[in-house]
Amino acid sequence: GWRRPEYGEKRNVFGVTMSLGQGLGPPLFWTHYSYLGLDPRAISYDGESYFEHFKRFCQVQVRYAQSKRDTFEGYGPLWGLTSSANPNHYKGHRPGERDDGTIAPTAALSSMPYLPDASMSCLRILYNEHGRKLWKDYGFTDAFNYSKDWVAPLLLGIDAGPIAPMIENHRSGLPWKMFMKS
Repeated sequence: GWRRPEYGEKRNVFGVTMSLGQGLGPPLFWTHYSYLGLDPRAISYDGESYFEHFKRFCQVQVRYAQSKRDTFEGYGPLWGLTSSANPNHYKGHRPGERDDGTIAPTAALSSMPYLPDASMSCLRILYNEHGRKLWKDYGFTDAFNYSKDWVAPLLLGIDAGPIAPMIENHRSGLPWKMFMKS
């Protein structure tokens, strides 16, 4: 199934050359959950590692957020679209038509291995400038939508779960090393 023609489409999105996936890219959980242990540098598609493809997905999300700073409050310095709660329910947010202005902190923070500078910048802004609204007992809220004056009242474990392992993958690669030994 991974080699179907629909699996990849060569395109240029916000100046980023992409060949995995389609359109503006997927919700970022695609680059996190399966790759908490499975090292994306060890598998490839179209001659490049998944790590490089995932880095591009993240670059597109950063550039997309910058392009929407006049549409959605907070976009630009803040970024990160993935599946999360939103003002109406839970959905897979991604750039384009599936974007309603809801940012999920886990999207940017769990992308630390792929875009450490952009992830760290987002983390600092989330905590230093928005921490009073967004920080809960165990970490950042699941999601927020400043355009609709909404902050999720909870933190969902499955959404927050990738943050620590992916930061550790950036820091030392330990989860990737341990899993790949198997």
